Amino acid sequence: MLIKLIITIPMFIAVLWAFNSSSINAKETTTSITSFYDYKVKLIDEKEISLSQFKGKKLLIVNVASKCGYTKQYEDLQKLYDTHGDKVEILGFPCNDFGSQEPGTSSEIASFCRINYGVTFTIAEKIQIKGENIHPVYEWLTNEAANGWNSSKPSWNFCKYLIDEKGNLKKFYRSGVKPMSDELIADIMN
Repeated sequence: MLIKLIITIPMFIAVLWAFNSSSINAKETTTSITSFYDYKVKLIDEKEISLSQFKGKKLLIVNVASKCGYTKQYEDLQKLYDTHGDKVEILGFPCNDFGSQEPGTSSEIASFCRINYGVTFTIAEKIQIKGENIHPVYEWLTNEAANGWNSSKPSWNFCKYLIDEKGNLKKFYRSGVKPMSDELIADIMN
């Protein structure tokens, strides 16, 4: 009986160790920090892109709406893109989260942007940027554990986030900061 006990105890310890080791490895492989460039975005034309395509350039992310007091910022966003497109890409995210100011369909939004403001920068599909169904990109932008420092959420349409060439969140701008402001242009040029 003592011999059986001596043989089974080491076997039990070996099985227990193997089980614990596999549990540790499983945790290590499923827990990873997500990079900004790991995300994919569906565009207004329903094509999907990886944000990794923006590596090496700054990226200005803006929540946009067509029936807002700030809607005229589309004009300045396009001017910024035309003037400094070699340094910064612009990614507009239409959303209807503030005052229901973006009620349009994808084709209506695309047409509005093209006809009224000659928009050629990238426009994503309409998303939610707050609440339970927050888009993963906005979850990353507003979660300091994910992005490293920022927890500021958009308070209205046309809030802006600047991502650097390496995928780091560098700055948050409220709606009132104009795309062609000295502050924003200086941040893009530095």
